[in-house]
Amino acid sequence: MKVSAIIPAAGSGERFGEEKQFKLFSGRPLLFHTLKLFLQSDYIDEIIVAVPSASVDSTHRDVLSMSAGKPVKVVAGGTRRQDSVKNGIDVSDSHSTLVCIHDAARPFVTEDLIQRSISACEFADGAVVGIPSKDTVKFTENGFIKETLDREKIWLAQTPQCFHKNKLLQALYNAEKENLIGTDESALMEAMGFSIKLVDGESNNFKITTKDDWIRAELVASRQAQGSVL
Repeated sequence: MKVSAIIPAAGSGERFGEEKQFKLFSGRPLLFHTLKLFLQSDYIDEIIVAVPSASVDSTHRDVLSMSAGKPVKVVAGGTRRQDSVKNGIDVSDSHSTLVCIHDAARPFVTEDLIQRSISACEFADGAVVGIPSKDTVKFTENGFIKETLDREKIWLAQTPQCFHKNKLLQALYNAEKENLIGTDESALMEAMGFSIKLVDGESNNFKITTKDDWIRAELVASRQAQGSVL
């Protein structure tokens, strides 16, 4: 089973204030900390990175310098996340049967998470890493609470998210046809009724979205460098 990893990294960083994927983190751009685990993973056969079109050439040069022989491709991302993923699939190895998608801004992914998300696809159309909600969750409309949801059934999605490539392509084509926009690929798969397995995630596998997240990430990196984690 051949696996292509796709790293969407074409975001403008509107919420963060800059393109955080290229911001220096522990001496190197954040993107490269994320790529490191996929480059080292025995479960990943190739890596495809989707970046802003102006950064394709420079990113390709930098990634090749750390690829250690594993095939790496860099493509221009699209306007939406799903467009970037589709661009990645379009250049993926024709023999790959699974795609493993991971956020560029989640630098603390582990080999175990990659392995378990891939393995879960043996019995499902796809798999999503997630953690259970620790907080009470409210459903709102127009600023007013309408319902308190059952926290036991609420999970917070992370990445990696792995899918059978041919089925994800079906979901992407369907989204284009029906004008659907998903905040993740699983939402597009779910819209077609595909079976998606939930895989236990890790609290440190958080996404850096805000400046506070960046500070937290620096603290986690420091603790890891000292041999302990939060």
